[in-house]
Amino acid sequence: MHLYFRKKLLPCAVFLLCLLPLSAHAISAISCHCFTDRSYDPGHPAAADKYFLATTQNSFFALMFNVDKKIIVMKKQQGISSDDLWIAYWIAAKNGISPDSILKAKQSKEAWKDVFVSLHLNSKPFGERFSKALEAKALPEQLAEIAVDELFLRNHILSSADLAALRQTGATNQGVIIATVISYKSHMPVKKIYLEVKNGSKSWGTLLHDARIDPINMQQEVSAVMMTPPK
Repeated sequence: MHLYFRKKLLPCAVFLLCLLPLSAHAISAISCHCFTDRSYDPGHPAAADKYFLATTQNSFFALMFNVDKKIIVMKKQQGISSDDLWIAYWIAAKNGISPDSILKAKQSKEAWKDVFVSLHLNSKPFGERFSKALEAKALPEQLAEIAVDELFLRNHILSSADLAALRQTGATNQGVIIATVISYKSHMPVKKIYLEVKNGSKSWGTLLHDARIDPINMQQEVSAVMMTPPK
């Protein structure tokens, strides 16, 4: 086999070999997080964007909750969604319960409201916005957005006005996080950065490259954002 294709296939091949002892049902629930493109290519500027979004979010998550990024990646490979991870770790940080016990409770529940009931948790300490969304059985992505917004505001990473404007453009958690990292490094308005990608004029890879952000050092880049006083 050509060397190029061997390099492309190796990460997924190794991961799949690790899955061989698992049942077919277990494998079907697992989400593969092996990315074939992990560096910026000017000839294909958006090729690695999914990886850039994922690694930036994972780095931010790891720093927010003081957890090894490898653990987060592993949990995603086991089939746990990013949304459920945000919710579980956010609840754990505010309530003192183990995130693993929360995630275990979620396995047998369809809605997060049912998880709160099963763990005898009161939603009111988590804020009115979250409490109302929980009662309405909002989608996990909506609950995760509330958690991420609270983390951004509590840590003074973005102003409430900038965060609201960014969300109004349709920015997901991944988009909010990576746009903020680029904004702090490039000194460009965070909303402008996100809209450049949304309208197709730039890729995340291009913006990272132009801001001289090396994805290999993403943990340090995200840490710098969190340590920088709000503007």
